[in-house]
Amino acid sequence: MVYGPGAFSRENENADTEFYASPRMVHHLDATAREEISRILGSLLVMPHPTVLDLMASWESHLPEGLSASQVVGLGLNREEMLANPRLSEHVVHDLNADPHLPFADSSFDAVLNTVSVDYLTRPFEVFAEASRVLKPGGICIVLFSNRMFPTKAVQVWRQAGEEERRLIVEDYLQCSAGFEDLRQFTSKGLPRPAGDKYEGLCATSDPVSAVWAYKPGGAPAVRPWVAPRTARVSDEVLAHRKAHTKETMTCPHCGERLQKWQVPLSPFSDWDTEFLHICFNDTCPFLVRGWSHNVQHGQGTGSYRLAYDRTRDSFLTLPVHSLQALTDGIVNEDSQNQGTNATTGR
Repeated sequence: MVYGPGAFSRENENADTEFYASPRMVHHLDATAREEISRILGSLLVMPHPTVLDLMASWESHLPEGLSASQVVGLGLNREEMLANPRLSEHVVHDLNADPHLPFADSSFDAVLNTVSVDYLTRPFEVFAEASRVLKPGGICIVLFSNRMFPTKAVQVWRQAGEEERRLIVEDYLQCSAGFEDLRQFTSKGLPRPAGDKYEGLCATSDPVSAVWAYKPGGAPAVRPWVAPRTARVSDEVLAHRKAHTKETMTCPHCGERLQKWQVPLSPFSDWDTEFLHICFNDTCPFLVRGWSHNVQHGQGTGSYRLAYDRTRDSFLTLPVHSLQALTDGIVNEDSQNQGTNATTGR
């Protein structure tokens, strides 16, 4: 990935120690998203009594209650916040943007975590090279993030990127540090926003949570864990309401993901009478995930279904798929299409 001039600049370039001088004892994500972070960490931190480094730590580490860590070290900018964090066994005040070196010995930790803070790193390649250094062979580095941020402190490349691009950016950070292998990612989105949340009236779905993780080479061979998608079903009433407004929102009623324009293939054997549909290509959409499970349980193979929407008729269709790649070659890049149209018309 190529980063242009100013990619890691910020609107507010004052010292981070000034910005974070006052403690912020507030939740940055809704309750469902925080539960998802804990669930993801619980799925991945499977080693017995791990030693954990929480980078850019604050007053909560989101570690699951059942995790019996032998040590959790917090490294962050606000001492008061870290003192209020019950999961930290010790803490270090340290500004990674001023000095990306981690003040720990080589091979000190089983896991290095960075939760909803990667968007503020101005020297990410150096930081993750250091994360690899302090990990034990076979140790795991987990980066979790959402779409919430302090925009004046987030780096330019992050602010300008979309959700999928941000996952690629974090993968690039880890790959370019040359200290990791077996990069993986997982995204949770479309879960119902918790009742009583302050944004309940503005957004029906919980804050999305993405995780990118990788391992330091070496260590004893082991089966590396995965994160299972959570497929909470929205109520029939909520689903009906979302479907009734799909023409306005152009989002999937099951997961809240933006529907993508898809060109119907030309074939003498099909009876399609429309040129385009809009399809949910979210690989963790509950509609798709439940389809896999249903077909396996009923001996109908390993296929599933994607939800399609015909905007001209304001109606929904179910399209069978036999892999996550199926149908993706028909996705239309609407930005490119619009540019081409503008170039033709001269507008």
